[in-house]
Amino acid sequence: MTTVTVLPTGITPADVHAVARGAALVELHPTAVEAMAASRAHVDRIEASGRPVYGVSTGFGSLASTFVASERRAELQHALIRSHAAGIGAPMPREVVRAMMLLRIRSLALGHSGVRPLVAQSLVDLLNADVTPWVPEHGSLGASGDLAPLAHCALVLLGEGWVLDKSGTRIDGGEALRRAGLRPIELAAKEGLALVNGTDGMLGMLLLAIGDAAHLFAMADLTAALSIEAMLGSDRPFMPELHAIRPHPGQATSAANIHRLLQGSAIMDSHRDDLDHAVQDAYSMRCAPQVAGAARDTLEFATQVAGRELRSIVDNPVVLPDGRVESTGNFHGAPLGFAADFLAIAAAEVGAIAERRVDRLLDVCRSRELPPFLSPDAGVNSGLMIAQYTAAGIVAENRRLASPASVDSLPTSGMQEDHVSMGWAATRKLRTVLDNLTSLLAVELLAGVRGIQLRGPLAPSPAGTIATAAVARFAGTPGPDVFLAPIIESARELVSGTELRNAVEAEVGPLP
Repeated sequence: MTTVTVLPTGITPADVHAVARGAALVELHPTAVEAMAASRAHVDRIEASGRPVYGVSTGFGSLASTFVASERRAELQHALIRSHAAGIGAPMPREVVRAMMLLRIRSLALGHSGVRPLVAQSLVDLLNADVTPWVPEHGSLGASGDLAPLAHCALVLLGEGWVLDKSGTRIDGGEALRRAGLRPIELAAKEGLALVNGTDGMLGMLLLAIGDAAHLFAMADLTAALSIEAMLGSDRPFMPELHAIRPHPGQATSAANIHRLLQGSAIMDSHRDDLDHAVQDAYSMRCAPQVAGAARDTLEFATQVAGRELRSIVDNPVVLPDGRVESTGNFHGAPLGFAADFLAIAAAEVGAIAERRVDRLLDVCRSRELPPFLSPDAGVNSGLMIAQYTAAGIVAENRRLASPASVDSLPTSGMQEDHVSMGWAATRKLRTVLDNLTSLLAVELLAGVRGIQLRGPLAPSPAGTIATAAVARFAGTPGPDVFLAPIIESARELVSGTELRNAVEAEVGPLP
């Protein structure tokens, strides 16, 4: 079992994936403990001085000018957590909550939040005991950070709130701590605010989505190549010299992938010198790298934004090394919201062009002599007709989800927080778009393989041979109609997993 060590310099995206989706344990490096202790000493001196400082000796939000007496400051922190744990709706997935907790540990360990090391260690203990707070899907506006989601996490540290158990049911937070052999903690000044003020939920979802998108965009090149091969398309538009004259890096990568995937195909060779063959393929075939490549470049932008945020101090107020405590706006989620919305637009288009290729494969007027709906006995049988309906419906949903959340803002907290990012909503819907993209690529994978099978006895490319064998294990060969839903689900597993990609890459080389 691997261990992720949290340093005062932060963690990596790979660390987030290992903890969120794997079984990695977490530990605080001694230097992170030292950084937190030094930061806490500044807060203790401020407390002793009696001067008003936001988050230490005052109320929050529009109550920032309300002074709180020293004997009530611990109560203030506990009240903050309870009042802010005001989310509603279905629970967020375990992987999102675990990513969020790890990122909050990271933020505290940077040594600018003024909390005792005990607070960060308590979150570490929750992760290592596999205690996952029940975090409702609705509550964050993405400015002042993810207040409600993080408060639901923090409330479990107090022995309150809810926990999502292994069966997916909700149990009492105190009971969950007892089962795990953990004890509730008591918060001191500033610590409640430090537990809830940050972009950790948004960042966690964006980091997970970036990893998913990178894989799906590679799989989109594979399914596009299968469709092009099945439709007797040309590989000439993917030659590198044609993409060197329009030097978008993602486009060049995607074109190189598709070109390599199409080599060594008897199907492609069968029409290479055919004078009756179409001079130009349809846009959904010929422009595949232009669309998928633009999506890759968008992904690179989102990766840069997430990387910067992973190095950022997003608490408020922050404790500076010279002892000053200053209010900031670093918790505002606009950078993450913009990146998530942009990536959702790109992913939606990767799915939309895939559905157009599926439609061509099924249409006897455009599929270059493939049978209607890829059924050898069309009429009595409908083949993949309704699978394309499903894909069209998903494309329509992704178009609705591609409408940006980050342009919407509703003021809160008595107009103190008068512009919010909606970054939580942007990253949540991005995850849905990517899940939908998985389904769209699964339908294209199935359709492309069906088309290749129907080109027999001509042998497909090595990549096509591998994909055909993988799909045939659960889908068989073209024939009478069968119950299609479980076949599409199995195709989804091939698209989302690494088995097929690894097998293809072992044959043709990496698909970056």
